[in-house]
Amino acid sequence: MNPIKGSIVALVTPFHEDGSVNFEKLKELLDWHIAHGTDGILVLGTTGESSTMSHEEDDAVARLTIEHVAHRLPVIVGAGSNCTQTAIEKGVRYAEMGADALLMIAPYYNKANERGMIEHFRQVADVTSCPIVLYNVPGRTGCGISEHVVEQLSHHPNICGIKEASGSISFAARIARYVNEDFAMYSGNDDMITSMLSLGASGVISVLANVVPKETHDIVAAWHNGDVVTSREGQLKYLDLIEALFCEVNPIPVKAAMNLMGMGVGGYRYPLCEMMPNSHAHLKEVMEKYGLCK
Repeated sequence: MNPIKGSIVALVTPFHEDGSVNFEKLKELLDWHIAHGTDGILVLGTTGESSTMSHEEDDAVARLTIEHVAHRLPVIVGAGSNCTQTAIEKGVRYAEMGADALLMIAPYYNKANERGMIEHFRQVADVTSCPIVLYNVPGRTGCGISEHVVEQLSHHPNICGIKEASGSISFAARIARYVNEDFAMYSGNDDMITSMLSLGASGVISVLANVVPKETHDIVAAWHNGDVVTSREGQLKYLDLIEALFCEVNPIPVKAAMNLMGMGVGGYRYPLCEMMPNSHAHLKEVMEKYGLCK
């Protein structure tokens, strides 16, 4: 896969009031992103709440997304698991559906050693026809993908990049040494987009893009066009909004924000639930400051 340069939205999964997946709303969101400058779609990531969805629901969301987007944008599908065999099965299935790439999270809870971590990703990459983007988010998984593991996996012909969401610019700088035309890096933190671009990142896999897709695209596009000042200004302009979108655990605030915009993406599945009143009031205040409330 040629590296996607730009903003890849980590898309929410919309739910009906009864908690079932709202597939019609999902199609609306996909069309909205295509119309507003998003450069790629990620479904079934952390923001997509796949951790509370069944395998059958995951498959249905992936299939609808791939078919509805119909090659208008690249589609990345989250296929990770802490069970290597499950990750293999999901990866093969989504590749057969026509996904452009797979996002593979570090095997959470198990806390594998470096050999186990390398084998986990390698075994999936060896059997799927779909390029793999590693996903390093130790704050969620309880374990990180080490620099040595990144270096080893960056040479695999079917591993095309990493979503780096450790929040450490120092760690990002160390693994940036392995970025090349066959191995890309993406910021996994919306408050570090320009910082990561300065280290050679191709773009961002973004929660913020669910709310301001064009503006998130523009931050990355300006950088790649050589306009560092505009990129930096865009990053700094949206810091308060980014902070508000993470004032509670993702994706609780971003779905609340989208509902404040009148987008009707529904609620959550337990253990995720509605925001605390003080957090919601803060989010609404910030959204109003940016002129985003309906």
